[in-house]
Amino acid sequence: MQIIKYPPKDQWSEILKRPSLNFDSLFDQVKNTLDEVRHHGDAALRNFTRKFDKVEVDALEVTKEEITDAIKLVSTELKEAIEMARRNIWKFHSEQQREYTEIQTSPGVYCWQKAVPIEKIGLYVPGGSAPLFSTVLMLGIPAQIAECKEVILCSPPASDGKINPAVLYAAHVAGIHRIFRVGGAQAIAAMAYGTESIPKVYKIFGPGNQYVTAAKQLVSLSDVAIDMPAGPSEVLIIADETANPAYVASDLLSQAEHGADSQVLLVTTTENLIEKTLEQIEIQIEKLPRKETARKALDNSRIILVKNLDEAIAVTNEYAPEHLIISTRSYMVVAEHIVNAGSVFLGNMSPESAGDYVSGTNHTLPTHGFAKAYSGVNLDSFLKKITFQQLTSEGLTNLSNAIILMAENEGLQAHANAVKVRTEKSEL
Repeated sequence: MQIIKYPPKDQWSEILKRPSLNFDSLFDQVKNTLDEVRHHGDAALRNFTRKFDKVEVDALEVTKEEITDAIKLVSTELKEAIEMARRNIWKFHSEQQREYTEIQTSPGVYCWQKAVPIEKIGLYVPGGSAPLFSTVLMLGIPAQIAECKEVILCSPPASDGKINPAVLYAAHVAGIHRIFRVGGAQAIAAMAYGTESIPKVYKIFGPGNQYVTAAKQLVSLSDVAIDMPAGPSEVLIIADETANPAYVASDLLSQAEHGADSQVLLVTTTENLIEKTLEQIEIQIEKLPRKETARKALDNSRIILVKNLDEAIAVTNEYAPEHLIISTRSYMVVAEHIVNAGSVFLGNMSPESAGDYVSGTNHTLPTHGFAKAYSGVNLDSFLKKITFQQLTSEGLTNLSNAIILMAENEGLQAHANAVKVRTEKSEL
């Protein structure tokens, strides 16, 4: 990790740069994949599965029998852990439901809003070395609470042509309606355009590699909505003299092991914490199965020594981390000044991995600085809001002069006439 001490503010933008995300070179390749799926449907999906996943797949959809068999392969202990996660995720997200009341904005003018579930939802969950069954819960459960009518899941098959049993079990628990063994950019294309087997959806959620990310960006331009822009996982830790170096190191490594392009940052007011944290990183990293991945991520990472907590807060808000851990004596005071972050973890006993799995908050969060403008996935992500209004004769009369005046000044006479014909002010 690069150590930077007391950087002046005019250098912050440079030292806070993330590993570059250049999709330009990918877009042509991914666009070809999208076009193949758009024009050739299931046949293209099978060809891509053969090419990229090295497996022949006849039936794209996972059968009920396969799900039943997969459930038997998941240990009782893991089922209990998944149930704890399901319960907490459900509790947290169900509390986000709200009733919208009718508002009388002026006499005779009634306005209200109604939340309506997005009917068709597509979820993408990567496979590979880290099958993210926790993401199935994070996306499927809010969709279930929102009462989306059709929720489908795409995930790449393993070498035996099957999806990881824990992923299938989590999908069962989360009430996902249909599951398909297809991954990569081709899965995004299938959900965006529809094929003979896979239905077209209205919004796509879920993480993925650079090809998946590029595909989501491309289809979102004109074909389907997506959850948010995405990039590699990241964490920033604000720490003072009260932070435990072993805890800090473990939290940095928990994000570093996600991928070589992940980035982790420690922003501290305490110089002697730096050496102790680096020592703990070396001790802990040697025990990790994914230590080589973590080391590559650390090459992209920084330790920044700042003068005080005010400066730490300013650096954090400029960076806008996906995950933020505040390990300081006055962590609640610090938290009050945070305006740009995906999810915040307070105090020495709040590891980021709690939010990844079972605390109840959603782990699908904005990365790459998008926390300045985007929220993490929540119940509202699966809903759309429709506004309603009803005007009585009195209500329209009260507003008529203002409507007519504003419409005519914008040069939109038909707008004005729509009021005049109702209020006997028409000269037609």
